Amino acid sequence: MRPAAEQLEYLMRGVDTALPVGALEARLAEGKPLRVKLGVDPTAPDVHLGWGVVLGLLRRFQELGHTAVLIVGDFTAQVGDPSGRSETRKRLEADEVGSFASTCLDVIQELLLPENLEIRPNSEWLGKLSMHDILDLTSKFTVSRIMDRDDFTKRFAAQEPISLLEFMYPLLQGYDSVAVEADIELGGTDQLWNLLVGRELQERFGQQPQLVMTMPLLVGTDGSRKMSQSYGNYVSVRDEPADMFGKVMSIPDSAMGEWFLLAADMPADEVAVTTSGIESGSLHPGEVKRDLGRRIVARYWGESAAAEAEAAFDQVFKHHQTPDEIPEHPLPIDEDPVRLPAYLNAAGLVSSNSEARRLIQQGALKIDGTKFDQEEIPRAELVDVVIQVGKRRFVRPT
Repeated sequence: MRPAAEQLEYLMRGVDTALPVGALEARLAEGKPLRVKLGVDPTAPDVHLGWGVVLGLLRRFQELGHTAVLIVGDFTAQVGDPSGRSETRKRLEADEVGSFASTCLDVIQELLLPENLEIRPNSEWLGKLSMHDILDLTSKFTVSRIMDRDDFTKRFAAQEPISLLEFMYPLLQGYDSVAVEADIELGGTDQLWNLLVGRELQERFGQQPQLVMTMPLLVGTDGSRKMSQSYGNYVSVRDEPADMFGKVMSIPDSAMGEWFLLAADMPADEVAVTTSGIESGSLHPGEVKRDLGRRIVARYWGESAAAEAEAAFDQVFKHHQTPDEIPEHPLPIDEDPVRLPAYLNAAGLVSSNSEARRLIQQGALKIDGTKFDQEEIPRAELVDVVIQVGKRRFVRPT
């Protein structure tokens, strides 16, 4: 393994909080492989760049010879994480969680190294807890400690309902750390309190308490709210290179520094040079954003794909041409008129029928370059045409 100081510098890139202070360097100095836990609740069907931030940190631990313990929260996802919520989260059904898990896990595994990797569904232990076990778990934590959480305190003060089930979530997530004997747990900044619960529970179960490390939450393409599939302001790690590049080019200039640091994994000193160059006028924001787009696409698809994505972007936006290669998708059999929301969803241009309807209403749909604002169209009018949604998504009906 590399020297502890060298590991520390590499691991702390972009990290917001590492607690207890100084503990990480001390554990690294022991020279033993550490068990580094990251829990992901499969509550949505995609993996976006915001997830990629903390997954990137987990991979850095793997690269240094430590063991990544990926907890697939197939049990906790049915409970629902109340972090940052102003209302009770709707519970997901087991089959829905299972569908999300199978989709997300394939993508996540591509972002991590196959070596030094454990993947554990938390139903493995949480699904087996007896009522006696649950009572024992709840006895190790107090209501006053639960109410230390800022979001719970605000909801209680506003007389908004909080279910007992929501109180259980941090205990179940914390018990995951006990079950896998984690040395370190990673998460976003919104998870800090939950991670500290895991630390406390380990101590009460007689284990050495884990260190906790959090990464900042990546702002979405709107530049204001955290990246989220529910907000629609996300970039999927599986977006095609040209689409990914185009989405990066759409973010506000004010978000570029954060995206360089978190989404492109640029060292902080280089980010500072870049942002100061924009402020002084020595660097043009448009060219800097192109560099950001290339870096992010290259991170997930490779250098050649990044160059091709930039060229495709220029063809559409600089030269106002349609792309050379437009994906094809068959029209539904014996449907006339064609229902466009369902077709656009099936063709992969939108994530849902409701998103398609919203975009159609907003005038974001074009057929052969002409805006179209209806949800149905005669089948004959979709022969030898190109459908465009927004600025970057195209399909040719067949």
